[in-house]
Amino acid sequence: MRKGELTRAAILDVALDLASRDGLEGLTIGLLADKMCMSKSGVFAHFGSREDLQIEVLKLYHHQFEQEVFYPSMREVRGLPRLQAMFAHWVRRVTVEIASGCIYISGAVEYDDRPGAIREALIDMVLAWQNALLRCVEQARELGHLRSDTDPMQLVFEMYGLVLALHHDARFIKRPGAVDRAQIGFERLLQSYLPSDSSTSAEIAESRPALHLLHSAANKAAPSIK
Repeated sequence: MRKGELTRAAILDVALDLASRDGLEGLTIGLLADKMCMSKSGVFAHFGSREDLQIEVLKLYHHQFEQEVFYPSMREVRGLPRLQAMFAHWVRRVTVEIASGCIYISGAVEYDDRPGAIREALIDMVLAWQNALLRCVEQARELGHLRSDTDPMQLVFEMYGLVLALHHDARFIKRPGAVDRAQIGFERLLQSYLPSDSSTSAEIAESRPALHLLHSAANKAAPSIK
């Protein structure tokens, strides 16, 4: 990378840290310049506006989310194993974000009623993840891993609810056991969607190749949220 590209990448890394802690609206050129030991004009030269900077921070966050959650999950077998992996990697990322914050969640609060390019970019990224989950649930249903009457949107909604509850309890309330409760909730949720055939249900329930990631997340999490 050229010097200018390296500087721009370094600015974005610091900007992402600041936005994770203070929100996208708390991100200013002046604060970033202080952190980078640069002039405001020097920082501004790499971005057309504060809004452009905020959108680039969103893109970087989304890229990291894909690298840590989406792509590793795609290496699992299609169907239920992949869905389990998606949830497990998702939870593990949440445990890392407890100390900083999730831009998808904080951004939803900041821009829920604020129209504009940032809100649209944020919605597109969240929908991209939800659509990936929906496709995975649909594949699991087609493969017979889930009941034929499974409503993919409802299952994804419930998965989202577990992750939001985990983030709320672990970061805001700092309630111990949040990761374990998310894991138990997800296992119970899946059980309610398994086919009625007892042998099929047992076979799928026992496989669970990605649940070790949830146990790993719980072990690596801060003691206060395990």
